[in-house]
Amino acid sequence: MPRFRTLDDLAVAGKRVLLRADLNVPVKDGRVTDATRIERLAPTIAALVAKGAKVIVMSHFGRPKGPDPSQSLRPLVEPLSQAIGGRTVHFAPDCVGPEAERVVRSLQPGEIALLENLRFHPGEEANDPQFAKQLAALGDFYVDDAFSAAHRAHASIAALAHLLPAAAGKLMQAELEALGAALEHPQRPVIALVGGAKVSSKLDLLKFIAGKVDRLAIGGAMANTFLFAQGQPVGRSLCERDLADSARAILAQAAARGCEIILPEDAVTAARLEAGVVTRTVGVNAVPATAMILDIGPASVARLTAALEASRTLVWNGPLGAFETPPFDRGTSAVANKVAELTRAGRLTSVAGGGDTIAALNAAGVADDLSYVSTAGGAFLEWLEGRELPGVAALAS
Repeated sequence: MPRFRTLDDLAVAGKRVLLRADLNVPVKDGRVTDATRIERLAPTIAALVAKGAKVIVMSHFGRPKGPDPSQSLRPLVEPLSQAIGGRTVHFAPDCVGPEAERVVRSLQPGEIALLENLRFHPGEEANDPQFAKQLAALGDFYVDDAFSAAHRAHASIAALAHLLPAAAGKLMQAELEALGAALEHPQRPVIALVGGAKVSSKLDLLKFIAGKVDRLAIGGAMANTFLFAQGQPVGRSLCERDLADSARAILAQAAARGCEIILPEDAVTAARLEAGVVTRTVGVNAVPATAMILDIGPASVARLTAALEASRTLVWNGPLGAFETPPFDRGTSAVANKVAELTRAGRLTSVAGGGDTIAALNAAGVADDLSYVSTAGGAFLEWLEGRELPGVAALAS
């Protein structure tokens, strides 16, 4: 990862700072129902305010096809104010043009403004240079604190960063440092834990990461495809049988690179995915034709635990079973608790990301115990796949 500038590299006293955030938060009936992303932006705003900057926050929200009151950022003014200690947040009813210019012009050092939804203008998603120039006219510096949008080559992320002195915000900096520590300069051995439903959605990830880590553990329904490719019975389990050749190719590639593949040894099965259903734990060579694999069993948990204890760095994306439906959360929860224990003891650097992964860690009550948990979703996955992220490349110094 190339070096990137941080807030420490910018002299922003009295200057206008365009702060790209990801405020694409859930809103119901005009009220924010989960302010996590807003709260994680607060340290960057606080740092800029402390430096005497005029802070202009901008973000996308939803997928509007032009101006749409139901997709306005106005309902975020109060939650953003609360997240930064009750400071006044001025709202601009547009993100460019006279209305935005008027609000920005009125700001005093240490004051904050929130611009209207960037996606109300088609130039945002088109990465239009002219739209980027309109945004640039509102600021003297550009700070990107939206790693979760870094995989998008949009005007406020890619083009704008080349028009003003640019730097990473505190959240972006923490994300990049954590990801760099996990795969670019890790303490070895490194283990990757990749779960989820479909191999097809993570083929690029599996191919890339098998060449970067010492151990690759595959779980969730996607493990069923690998078991099927090895000739194991999978019953009525979710399985992409047409990807058996791809699975075998990944196994061969990993072996050639000296990467140990860890697949489930036993499974918790049931006739249907339903809370409280009768379950049966069997070896992966004995899955009944009428059953579905819905979680890893105790032998698989024990093997993963041993692999984690023998590793120094973990990258985790995807649950190990149908964790949303008890009792099929037990395998993921047991592994999550082991990861947390090793991390707390200073024996493991643990980086996790992805919506389902975060939900599983929260369900296990250990999300705060890992070294770093990314909320980035698509950007986190694309980084794991080894792709260049436009928002990160634009910050390179």
